[in-house]
Amino acid sequence: MAYVGVALMVGLAGIASSVGTAIAGMASVGAMKKNSGAFGSYMILSALPGSQGLYGFVCFFLVQSGLTNPTMTQGAAILGAGLLVGIVNLASSIFQAKICANGIAAIGNGHDVMGKTLILAAFPELYAILSVAATFLIATLDGVNLF
Repeated sequence: MAYVGVALMVGLAGIASSVGTAIAGMASVGAMKKNSGAFGSYMILSALPGSQGLYGFVCFFLVQSGLTNPTMTQGAAILGAGLLVGIVNLASSIFQAKICANGIAAIGNGHDVMGKTLILAAFPELYAILSVAATFLIATLDGVNLF
């Protein structure tokens, strides 16, 4: 059960980053046809949805000590954390990529929206960060001593 949780945690978060960066990257390629001079902005906005994969990896380190002979409670906790991290990061990355893609298209059309796009793209990121915080809390529950 615990290993399935870790696979979901790291795997779905990695898939999330792959999909998110691809969505924003495709928008960048389209925008470069109109305005190739803004490549730096395109690159930053395309990379932003890649952070969710890192969060999945960080969460793995938070729960890895529970993988050595886990109890049923530890296995269930890691499975729950894996589902939480995987699903939240998948949604966060995809919707963050859509915001970034729209910002990239606007920059390609000559609008100065880089800073505003970064601010708006931070909102879905917050929920990915909260999944890391929740995993930390799950891994350090007092009284239960999960790990």
